[in-house]
Amino acid sequence: MFMSAAGALGALPLRAMVTGSDSEHHLWFDAPAERWVDGLPVGNGRLGAMVRGGIVDEIISLNDDTLWSGYPTENANPEAISTLADVREAVFAGDYHKADQLAKLMQGRYSQSYAPLGDLRLSMQHTADVTAYRRELALDQAVAVTSYAMGHTRYRRDVFVSHPDQVVVVRLSAEGGTLAFDARLDTQLRGDVSATGNRLLLRGKAPARCAPDYQNVPDPVIYDDTSGKGMAFVAAIDVEADGGEVFAQSGMISVRGAREVVLRISAATGFRGFNLLPDMSVTMIEAQAIHTLSAASARSFNDLLARHTADHQSLYRRSALRLASGAASGTTAARREANAVSTDPGLAAVLFHFGRYLLIASSRPGTQPANLQGIWNAKLRPPWSSNYTTNINVQMNYWPAEVTNLSDCHQPFLDWIARVAENGRKVARDDYGMPGWCLHHNSDIWAMANPVGEKAGDPFWANWPMGGPWLAQHLWQHYTFGGDIEFLRERAYPLMRGCAEFCAAWLVKDSNSAHLTTAPSISPENRFLAPDGRPAGVSSGCTMDLALTREIFANCIQAADRLGTDAVFAQRLGALAKQLEPYRIGHLGQLQEWSQDFDEVEPGHRHMSHLYPFYPGDEIAQPSTQDLALAATTSMLRREANGGAATGWSRAWATAIWARAGDGMRSGHSVDLFIRDSTLDNLFDTHPATTGPIFQIDGNFGMTAAIAEMLLQSHQGAIALLPALPPAWHAGEAYGLRARGAITVDQIWKDNLLQKARLHLERTSVTSVRLPTGRRLLSATSTGRNVSVQFDADLLRFEGAAGDIIDLTFG
Repeated sequence: MFMSAAGALGALPLRAMVTGSDSEHHLWFDAPAERWVDGLPVGNGRLGAMVRGGIVDEIISLNDDTLWSGYPTENANPEAISTLADVREAVFAGDYHKADQLAKLMQGRYSQSYAPLGDLRLSMQHTADVTAYRRELALDQAVAVTSYAMGHTRYRRDVFVSHPDQVVVVRLSAEGGTLAFDARLDTQLRGDVSATGNRLLLRGKAPARCAPDYQNVPDPVIYDDTSGKGMAFVAAIDVEADGGEVFAQSGMISVRGAREVVLRISAATGFRGFNLLPDMSVTMIEAQAIHTLSAASARSFNDLLARHTADHQSLYRRSALRLASGAASGTTAARREANAVSTDPGLAAVLFHFGRYLLIASSRPGTQPANLQGIWNAKLRPPWSSNYTTNINVQMNYWPAEVTNLSDCHQPFLDWIARVAENGRKVARDDYGMPGWCLHHNSDIWAMANPVGEKAGDPFWANWPMGGPWLAQHLWQHYTFGGDIEFLRERAYPLMRGCAEFCAAWLVKDSNSAHLTTAPSISPENRFLAPDGRPAGVSSGCTMDLALTREIFANCIQAADRLGTDAVFAQRLGALAKQLEPYRIGHLGQLQEWSQDFDEVEPGHRHMSHLYPFYPGDEIAQPSTQDLALAATTSMLRREANGGAATGWSRAWATAIWARAGDGMRSGHSVDLFIRDSTLDNLFDTHPATTGPIFQIDGNFGMTAAIAEMLLQSHQGAIALLPALPPAWHAGEAYGLRARGAITVDQIWKDNLLQKARLHLERTSVTSVRLPTGRRLLSATSTGRNVSVQFDADLLRFEGAAGDIIDLTFG
């Protein structure tokens, strides 16, 4: 048995780390949530619920990941293709303000909005004079539990969302007493609620159009009552009681005198596909919801719970992290507050597991990809439409998928890329007259790909055309982590090739240099000071454009080689790559964000787009490109010195950058800053706003990926063990992290020194491992036999066959 060498952490074998009682796998509080945003999220990828844990009044907010405003539309802009040459001419003439104004003519419609389904409201017929209150989210079981005592009665509510049975389940129990409550269901959308017998039924419809919350228009929410456009939906709730009575009255279900009550909730929408009108009749949708509900009603609560738990743990228990901590007691809110004074490594482990939990709960094969809020949204006009923002946010949602062993949860995003590419091919053709496919900075369930803004948006965010290659990176990463050659051949490479075709056609000769460049070019959401001292957004050859173009070209070349195909196309891409503008180092020693050494309008801007080739890309890496790597970290220092990384997702990106740089001290400090400045007490990532905190899930996912990056890296052909371990994380165990090449890695460390590692090889390969500074290999064995190891400086190499388990011991 591979036992821990990490002192107090060594009581368990590495592969038995997760138990329901571990503090790393719980969030808990001693009071109800006063706001929706402070609730506890549960979900099964499609259905989501936010549980507040109220005593007298409980509110459980419901979501369905296919419930969006809008319907498929054609978004071609005939002015775009005729304006492109004029924009480029203005850019190369140095008239950036004219380029900004012209670029607006190339914009199209805004994305649609993710909609809230409704709220289940439970009005308990008792007082609020309670003791022993506890509200918790058990991450390992994926159950939200509220419990409290009132006199001699102990009340408890369990809420989970079953993936096997596709229902939300709520159990209420009263130990030493009985239950009395009323259940209501309401919605912010157009809808009608009926109550009959033991069933609540909500029939509703989403808007045909919902303008973004930041767009000030006279009628932001429009329903279509004539043509049928707009998503119909149904939610159904059955109430089953043990004892007492259940009856319908005044549009609600009432329960009196029951010992235990189980509510089963199903939902269905008229969504049929990204390119089909959601025109299913309410009758058909209702039949679908009732069918699901009936099947779940045939199972007992214990059966539903057992099936749900087994399904969830089959994913959740693939990886785990334990960090030695002296502050594991106390509520999550208290631990978060104390962490601002003294680092609590165990809280970082909770944060890591919470991100994995959220990904499992909001992204499963066959569902829609996780949006800006995962699957949890309470507003009719949510922040930024709760859409898919493709200039960092939706990509960050999936940064942890491969490295934390949740490649299954990556699938909805990979599937969605194919849908976006279909619409993106039309945009490339109709708006730009180019082959392949492209994507701009917003999209939605209808897979829109055009630049948004409606000819009034500022181009420095609205006109960014390089979403395609960033999405395509995920296709390649899924292949490099898993090694599935059929996935590469059948799904990934055709999409990657189409993206590369557009990027090749998008290149243009800079009239002021001998290089190929991109124009119009935008560094997402950031602006520079033009020569006249005024802000501008559109130029040519932004560093991120060049990085994304180089990367998609390089990945296509590698893919073509491995597939033994497309040699001529690969040669063409290689030739184009050699002609691209080079990366440049600016007058402050920073990696330039623009092709010219412009000053930023905001030196502390939240986006670090020019650092893409450092992370999540790997073209700039230590030590192979040392000068550029130093310039990248200089840029990061400059951002932070000027107030950068102030949003949750931005701080997560900064943490990953410091981890990639091998800086454990800065990356650990960055985790602490994230917890202090960019999370709520329930560890939800936040985006600051004058109206109160905005929940945005990308930071949770990004921070989980960043913590994994601190513990394991596998870019540029070698596995790096504990590459950026923070000093405060002096002892710990991690298992189940994934390295490229289909290798799963377990590690144990003590006194900040790596003790043991175990590598599980899924494919036959030669594996290279980079050791932490100051460590040497003492032994390498596989099932009791010695493994032949070759040494090269800090690298060790060995051959292994599929199924081998390699144990490494260090001193």
